[in-house]
Amino acid sequence: MPMIDASALRQLFDQARTHNAWLDQPVPEHLLHQLYDLMKWGPTSANCSPARIVFVQSQEAKARLAPCMSEGNRAKTLKAPVTAIIGMDMAFYEQLPQLFPHNLDARNWFAGKPDFIASSAMRNSSLQGGYFILAARALGLDCGPMSGFDADAVNAAFFAGTEVKVNFLCNLGYGDASALFPRSPRLSFEQACRIA
Repeated sequence: MPMIDASALRQLFDQARTHNAWLDQPVPEHLLHQLYDLMKWGPTSANCSPARIVFVQSQEAKARLAPCMSEGNRAKTLKAPVTAIIGMDMAFYEQLPQLFPHNLDARNWFAGKPDFIASSAMRNSSLQGGYFILAARALGLDCGPMSGFDADAVNAAFFAGTEVKVNFLCNLGYGDASALFPRSPRLSFEQACRIA
């Protein structure tokens, strides 16, 4: 498989930024479908795919989400064209007969094991959340992932009566680059990595 070109790498990584201010430009629904159709191909363990997403776009849905947000995240979330609630289905293993058909016993790896379910759901939905951000950037969208919210309130407002729990939120749209502050540093290879 060939390496993608430098401009694609810049769009996905080098020049991509976390946005907190948004242009008044809507995100068309077909782009949200495209985003999911890209991110779903990212690998998860046993193809378990626990992520479940609510795209909060309507004024009614934003009004339900706003009280769930921390004070520092509320205004930018209301301003964002879309806020994606990245959830994790705690009953994801019920889909394994469809998603992992070459091992018909895969459901039983998880059934009745709440700690294994919880760790697998968190790990794999977080992986899918990373794929979500890269897919959004690949489609020309900007992202503002967040963890400042009341999880119980989000679950009650958007996932009541289901086995889905929120993992994190991500604002989506077209960022206002004029509001960006200087990019924060990252750790060097030597600080973060070792080759064993």
